[in-house]
Amino acid sequence: MAMSVIPDQAKLVGTVRSFKPEVQQTVQRRMQRLIEQVAHGFDATATMHYQKIYPPTINTPAHADLVAELATELFGAENVMRDLPPSMGAEDFSFMLQHRPGAYFRLGQGGAESGCFLHNPNYDFNDGVIGVGARLFAAIVQRSMPL
Repeated sequence: MAMSVIPDQAKLVGTVRSFKPEVQQTVQRRMQRLIEQVAHGFDATATMHYQKIYPPTINTPAHADLVAELATELFGAENVMRDLPPSMGAEDFSFMLQHRPGAYFRLGQGGAESGCFLHNPNYDFNDGVIGVGARLFAAIVQRSMPL
């Protein structure tokens, strides 16, 4: 495209993520107003197509505490991080948490050494955590559904 050519239209795309649904609603409202006002300032028109795809993943505190407590019992306090910073990653589990209480947790795959985390083409699943996950899930079931 030549620098001196003015296009007849433009398209902007992006992603909005938040930790709270009400923040997502505020951002959507303000973006709509901003888009309308910028277009008006240039005697143009603008439309916004806003898709809400993934809601924030919000754990039920009691379930998150249960998982942390059981993980501490099974693997020791030094191997459990209860205060991970919130993540802006999108997660399918968030849809379930909108309908049922629960907790999304991480097993600790590693990856920091190689810099190959999830969604990296060089990521290699750490099979060593399969047993850790199985033990933790079994403990959750045993504690939640006593015989």
